[in-house]
Amino acid sequence: MPDWNANIIEEFRANEGRVGGPFEGRLIALVHHRGAKTGTERVNPLAYQPLDNGAVAIFGSKGGAPTHPDWFFNIKANPDVTVEVGTETWPARARIAEGAEYDTIWEKQKELWPGFADYELKTTRKIPVIVLEKV
Repeated sequence: MPDWNANIIEEFRANEGRVGGPFEGRLIALVHHRGAKTGTERVNPLAYQPLDNGAVAIFGSKGGAPTHPDWFFNIKANPDVTVEVGTETWPARARIAEGAEYDTIWEKQKELWPGFADYELKTTRKIPVIVLEKV
């Protein structure tokens, strides 16, 4: 069985950051991060939301699963990441959004991509919003 993420990453890079299928027309970033235990570099294609200050927000939705995605724990342990958006690549530092910042970003994401509202209904956990700020 082909690797789902590998196929999306290949399509992303071949099409200047655009992908088709269920993600057609959506904002997708490639986030490079290091494993919390191994330090191995990993890359995940993730939905993102551009923020006013040049940062982007990503979301630990995992499709509404009861647990956070593995990449969330990696980024929490190793917040220095690299982000690919379109044809641009830049270093960033990750932090978890809280309070009013969380609410503003999360509510906007549910408006922009209603599937995130569905993910929220499927789980009892608070879906993390992670802000990636350029360094």
